[in-house]
Amino acid sequence: MERGRQENRRVVIIGAGPGGLCTAIRLLQAGIRDFVILEKAAGVGGTWWHNSYPGAECDVPSHLYSFSFEPKDDWVKPFSTQPEIKAYLEHCVAKYGLTPHLRLETEVRSAGWEDPPGRWRIETTAGEVVHAPIVVSAIGMFNEPHWANVPGLDRFEGTLFHSARWNHDHDLNGERVATIGSAASATQFVPEIAKQAGQLYVFQRSANWVLPKEDDPFDEEALGAFRADAGLVSGSRQQIFEGLENLIQFDDQELIAKTGHVHKKFLGVVVDPEVRRKLTPRHPYGCKRPLLSNDYYPAFNRPNVELVTEGIAGITDDAIETTDGKLRRVDTIVMATGFETTKYLSAIEVRGRDGLQLEDAWRDGAQAYLGITTSGFPNLFMLYGPNTNNGSILFMLECQVDYVMRQLERMQARSVAWIDVRREVMDSYNEALQRELDGVDVWHASCNGYYRGPSGRIVTQWPRNMTIYRERTQADDTDAYEMAPIDT
Repeated sequence: MERGRQENRRVVIIGAGPGGLCTAIRLLQAGIRDFVILEKAAGVGGTWWHNSYPGAECDVPSHLYSFSFEPKDDWVKPFSTQPEIKAYLEHCVAKYGLTPHLRLETEVRSAGWEDPPGRWRIETTAGEVVHAPIVVSAIGMFNEPHWANVPGLDRFEGTLFHSARWNHDHDLNGERVATIGSAASATQFVPEIAKQAGQLYVFQRSANWVLPKEDDPFDEEALGAFRADAGLVSGSRQQIFEGLENLIQFDDQELIAKTGHVHKKFLGVVVDPEVRRKLTPRHPYGCKRPLLSNDYYPAFNRPNVELVTEGIAGITDDAIETTDGKLRRVDTIVMATGFETTKYLSAIEVRGRDGLQLEDAWRDGAQAYLGITTSGFPNLFMLYGPNTNNGSILFMLECQVDYVMRQLERMQARSVAWIDVRREVMDSYNEALQRELDGVDVWHASCNGYYRGPSGRIVTQWPRNMTIYRERTQADDTDAYEMAPIDT
């Protein structure tokens, strides 16, 4: 589209990650072809496009971290790497004919509800405008990298980048490298860049629970069996599902105790007792996101890797100074400081009925009914929205897309122009949700995590298992919505 040009669509999907692609596939299967996917990146995959750092891989086994309608029988290993997952999503685009609906390198600036005529006005950063009665936001949680407020960071004259936007053109071989942050992404890339760097400093604010995983590559015999019998893949998927269901509510004390014993034994691979002490988490298991890596702890046995737990006092043009007064010269700093996880769709400007700004509606923290719809924003559906993070997100996304499709089918069958979840329904849902969240004790322990919004309310986590979420999204909730008929 040319700048200033306008077009009309039935559905606009924002984001070409797993959620956006799943929605597009389901639309085509329902005979709806009048839609467009607006994606700011140059390719599909969402977080699996952007997060291409060395060692990036999924922490949910891929037989479950894949669409139920598109099983893959030849994953290289149980926990698949970023390139393989990205290739899988590209395969889905090709197989289901999504390319004509894709508009890459198209970033959405704003979305505003117009009433009349009862539609959304989507504007891109390039000045293009798309009108559509229905918008599906698939930008999720891990959309905008978080840059920690480190004193003097703007003074640094070396190479600086965020792990979520890895600089593949920069050679770390022989360099003095610092990584600020030691959670999910650092756990994966630290062992890889430790093999290249002359010296690697890992700045850790608090230790995490890092557990080993069974991740040996599938041999040809296993792959041959998967290819010959589709039931083996579905059986593996079900087994993984049941294993996660038993774990993600953090209420099985026997399992938690067993996990603690496994962790203590695994941490024993670290030779230096002082380093081992610093790597020992002080918060209960589950308080923050548990991590998986077979290589992270062993990396600290390398002579070129130093764990730094003193706070950062400031950064100079070529060094990082800690609160004990020590200065460490560095050539490159990698920020592994996560994402703005609590923003969701408010990462862009969104205006609903009567000019209501989403940022204002969420002033006390993001909230939505089932994590999908927010009162005051008609025909706006969110995927991986507030309080839907737990288990396998691809399973959760399929539940959400199924829900969205049922709403679209109902709107068409009843000649409805728009639906908007009733405020009292959304409030009641979220009050009950917060009570359920209060019941997950470990999430209320004292630890720093990404779960809470500025108000202190948990806005990211789903407190129950995946089965219960599926049941709730499948329930008949016609009365939950205000509806407006199509003008005739």
